[in-house]
Amino acid sequence: MEENRMRKEAEETAEDIIVEAKDVYYSYEDGGRPSLNGVSLKIARGKKVAFLGANGSGKSTFFLCCNGIHKPDSGTIFIGGRPLDYSRKGLMDVRRKVGIVFQDPDDQLFLASVYQEISFGPMNLGLPEAEVRSEIERVMDDLEITPFRDRPAHALSGGQKKQVAIADVLVMHPDVIILDEPASALDAKHTKLMNEIVDRLAMEGITILMATHDIGYALEWADEIVLMHEGRVLLQADPVTVCGSREELALANQEAPAVLRLFWRLEEKGVLEKDLRPPVNFEQLEQYIAEGR
Repeated sequence: MEENRMRKEAEETAEDIIVEAKDVYYSYEDGGRPSLNGVSLKIARGKKVAFLGANGSGKSTFFLCCNGIHKPDSGTIFIGGRPLDYSRKGLMDVRRKVGIVFQDPDDQLFLASVYQEISFGPMNLGLPEAEVRSEIERVMDDLEITPFRDRPAHALSGGQKKQVAIADVLVMHPDVIILDEPASALDAKHTKLMNEIVDRLAMEGITILMATHDIGYALEWADEIVLMHEGRVLLQADPVTVCGSREELALANQEAPAVLRLFWRLEEKGVLEKDLRPPVNFEQLEQYIAEGR
């Protein structure tokens, strides 16, 4: 009886892990140090996970391994409990399950019009044309890109291109969406829109992996943070734990969010009580102060 219970718990735990890396190494052909240097981690289904680390820490390389674009030199990537299969059929399957939106959408968009771009993936799967067209229309409406459906993708603004790149992924109904610096080079308006889109995806239960340099946003948004340094996972934990780990942040060339630095100073000066849970945004900190806590 006890053995059956333990087996059932193990099976349930395995089902909950959507992305897993076991001792993954990867080096580019330039002969430098490994870009991934023994990465091991597990990510649960439906989680919002922010990846932090200096440029060159291995975030983007790890993402490309998760999608099958890069094959590790050694180690294994598992998606939904299954090791990646690098056959043509296996790669098509993993790219349906794991969609990636590149930092520069020009690396992703290559067809003439927005509509052609979004339809490329599902049409190649041989799905019924009426079903594909209906899904494309839905995704374009959701992401507010219907007005420029017939425009050349290369003629769009940076923010619009990122919306199209996300539509490219969403129309495939992935289990995991990887966003590599989604707000990079965007103005305030499109950054806000991008954040709203990401929140909407999370509410739909999609697992989201996001590389970002905005540690304040990661503190407030993420369920977990993965802190990377020199191709390794330095720390993986809840945002408050990671953002409060000053030694590890310093090693990874990161600085604690401004809201936490101010919170710690107010604690030190006795303005705030010592047992308060660290705030994840300035609204929470202002509430603590207003309540005289």
